[in-house]
Amino acid sequence: MSLPTGDAEVPEPTTAERIHSLLCTTSSLTVRALGEHHDLDTPVSAHGSRLRMRAPLDAPLTMAAAHATEGLAVVLDVTDVSPVAVRDRVRARLTLAGRLHLAHLADDGLSVHLRVDVAHAVLATPYSTGAVTGADLALAAADPMARHEAAMLTHFADEHADALDVLTRLLDPVLRLRDPDVRPLALDRHGLVLRLDHPDGHRDVRLVFPEPARDAEDFGHRMHDLLAAARYGQPAHRS
Repeated sequence: MSLPTGDAEVPEPTTAERIHSLLCTTSSLTVRALGEHHDLDTPVSAHGSRLRMRAPLDAPLTMAAAHATEGLAVVLDVTDVSPVAVRDRVRARLTLAGRLHLAHLADDGLSVHLRVDVAHAVLATPYSTGAVTGADLALAAADPMARHEAAMLTHFADEHADALDVLTRLLDPVLRLRDPDVRPLALDRHGLVLRLDHPDGHRDVRLVFPEPARDAEDFGHRMHDLLAAARYGQPAHRS
């Protein structure tokens, strides 16, 4: 098993894939339109660069969209928060710009389906900022682990502290100085991200699978690969 070390390129989801992963798991967002902020508690369905969501029939945003014959210019804000309790839980902030349209009345008669055609988007993390176009989003899809990530991370954190201890053997010994508190921060088909927390700060480290996981079941096999590598003392990490 070979895991990248040093300055080798680390496989990870693209910016467009990360955006789709965040959108398919979010349950709330803020819509900026006509100088106002509208908070919506709604899941988002993303198909390429076209998003669908719901809003109350009598909401000001719905009324504004109804009078915009060519669509309402909007900016959407979505925050990615770690499902595991760690310091600085915001993993990313997503901003999307596009035009909002009324789609159709929902079955409950009390809300409407809205459509947003995304022109461009920016995903900002503590370590980098990536920008994509609507065309980029149209060619991407969510990571296969996205819908399972929250449940798998919380289960791992709550039930498998012993496995976390084993995985720290894969880290550079320098990263283990001062015995940091280790928590799982994120996962995707390419690997697992650990948060190393010290009293005066933290550092995030990616452990890369030997090959991408195809689905949630395959993810379990890839985790066993990492644990086996750790038990045999095979160092591997990426920040």
